[in-house]
Amino acid sequence: MGTFLSSFGTVLLFIAVIAALGSFYTVQTAEVAIVTRFGQFLRSAGPGLGWKVPFIDKVQGRVSLRVQQIALTMETKTRDNVFITIPVCVQARVRPEKVFEAYYSLSDPNAQIQAYVEQVVLGHVPGMSLDEVFANQSSIALAVKKELDTDMAAFGYEIVNVLVTDIVPDQKVKSAMNDINAAQREQVAANARGEAEKILVVKKAEAEAESKALQGQGIANQRRAIIEGLSTSIEGFQKALGEATARDAMQMVLVTQYFDTLKAIGETGKANTLFVSHTPGAVQAISDQIMQSMIAADKLPD
Repeated sequence: MGTFLSSFGTVLLFIAVIAALGSFYTVQTAEVAIVTRFGQFLRSAGPGLGWKVPFIDKVQGRVSLRVQQIALTMETKTRDNVFITIPVCVQARVRPEKVFEAYYSLSDPNAQIQAYVEQVVLGHVPGMSLDEVFANQSSIALAVKKELDTDMAAFGYEIVNVLVTDIVPDQKVKSAMNDINAAQREQVAANARGEAEKILVVKKAEAEAESKALQGQGIANQRRAIIEGLSTSIEGFQKALGEATARDAMQMVLVTQYFDTLKAIGETGKANTLFVSHTPGAVQAISDQIMQSMIAADKLPD
């Protein structure tokens, strides 16, 4: 009998030790434990060391209070019948004061959030063109966040942020958009090149016109100086030789200039060999030719 009592006491002691050890539990930071009694929610326990009634209370589960990112991919089409894929990132966390709702209301929170996101995206994107979707990317994210804030608050979730990370059209559509963009840029470049060439042509024409005008002024000034010089020479020649005519004076001036030209050519180190007539009659012939040329030039119309 004593042996039996001793064994029974050992068993009781063993059970007591197990019960004592099983009555304590720990909860990590940014985490909440769900404590139940006979399957019924009893309370939520915060971080640290906790105690429960052994064999009666139970830590049913744990809920994280950290911000969780849920990556979703929505596929829809735009108003201009372009199928696009929209990656959406939802950042959500459980409200500490609504742990009961977050744990017991939804069996699959991620699936519920995805359903709400699809509802909002499908309600907005089909009414926009592809360009409008790209332009209103932030407004789509804002609309999704606003809808989720309202709907998920009843289930104990807070929507921290919603990010529409990209707009991905079909590959053929993307290639077509790149071709259109390249064509538009090439058109702008062609217009710029045309304007540059136009400016060059106009400036060149203006420069040529100005150059010709200056050349004309130079020729006119040169002719005026030649005429004034010849007039002075003829007047001086007539004063020295009263019986000489204007024609004689002109021939004398031209012959003098002719010989001065030959002298200047001969004094140049790079001058070529010149063959000229050496008789006085040849000089007279040259003078007559020059005079005839000047008379013929004067008879030409302007």
